[in-house]
Parts: sequence; C-alpha cells; structure tokens
Amino acid sequence: MDADETVVADENQTATMVAEPRKKAEREKREVPRYHVILWDSDAHSYEYVERMLRELFGHTPEQCHKMAETVDTQGKVVVLTTTKEHAELKRDQILAYGKDDLIRNCTGSMHATIESAG
Repeated sequence: MDADETVVADENQTATMVAEPRKKAEREKREVPRYHVILWDSDAHSYEYVERMLRELFGHTPEQCHKMAETVDTQGKVVVLTTTKEHAELKRDQILAYGKDDLIRNCTGSMHATIESAG
C-alpha cells in the first residue's frame, strides 16, 4: 500500500482501498520541466524568411508568425515555443539547420536560437 492510499471499512467490514488526492507540491515535483525555444534577431534575415520558418517548423498561424517576426526584430528575441527539454533541443536544432535566407544577398546561414529553462 502506498503512502497516499487509505483502507476504508464499511458497516459490513468490507475493506476498500481509496487513493487520497496527492498534495499539489508533490505533483509539482514530478512535473516535467519546461523550456523556452528562443529565436534571436538577425539583420541578415527577412520577415518573409522568419515567418515561413516559423510556419514550417512550428505550425504557427500566419498572424502568430508575423507577430513573432515583429517581436524578434524590435526586442531582439522572441519565445517561439515552450515545451520539454528534448523537444526544445530538437526545435532549436531545426532552426539552426533551416538554412540561409535567399532574399538577402549577404545572408550566410540560419538564424540563431537557444533554449532556456521556463522555470
């Protein structure tokens, strides 16, 4: 019997095991840590490139993609996804491997992305 289970007997002396609700703090300890995928600004990439990449890699709507492109341009970075560490690493790597922006002559490669703890 686990520490969060209780045996309850009715008037006929029939025993029933009842699970007690776990405390919130105990549940939070077992939750999977979350990570942000952060896209960093680059003057060597167009809005069109950023929006296309976000649609293809993350499935964001065109409106979300445009807003994220504006945010990365004006604030220097934007969180494009919050997920598990392994998934965040995959999505970061996909950004890093996406390739150069053919619309920008001096573009030499992909945009920069990192992950960081969301907690």
